[in-house]
Amino acid sequence: MTDATGTISSRSIYTGRVVTLNVDQVRFPDGRVGEQEIIRHTGASVVVPFLSDPHGDDPQVLLIRQYRYATNGELYELPAGRPNAGETPAECAARELREETGCVATHLEQLLSAYTTPGFTDERLHLFAAHGITRTETEFDEDEYVEAFPVAMSKALEMVRTGEIVDMKTMLGLMYVAGYYC
Repeated sequence: MTDATGTISSRSIYTGRVVTLNVDQVRFPDGRVGEQEIIRHTGASVVVPFLSDPHGDDPQVLLIRQYRYATNGELYELPAGRPNAGETPAECAARELREETGCVATHLEQLLSAYTTPGFTDERLHLFAAHGITRTETEFDEDEYVEAFPVAMSKALEMVRTGEIVDMKTMLGLMYVAGYYC
């Protein structure tokens, strides 16, 4: 027996390192039953690292340029990644910041959580602001090709406007902090 809406049954089609693809039989709000393909994902943490006072004039943020196979090229992004087993979103954010940029933050603040594309995945991103940055060593994963570089917030927003930044999590993160945090 199920609730008025929800999953009636679920069939796993594929389980990989990053995602699981299920075909679920579901009951919709109007009582009809149908199938939905859904990608299950652990979610991720995204960090906006501030290299200067986030509330000052035109603060500097740290972006990365990273090779992405799915786009057949490099993208400008904010540091981000999936949690390790048992890791909280904040712990994941701190680890990803260190691994991808070689930086550690004295202050890490969660700003929001949002679904990426709820039409077919349960992936949820957790956005953090980080400041009080000091540099340490990077710890790239074996499939990461990352270069970190500082940029003024005004320049980062211009990169969004001109289409130089096309990664949605990065666009959201930069525009959110520019509108509600800085």
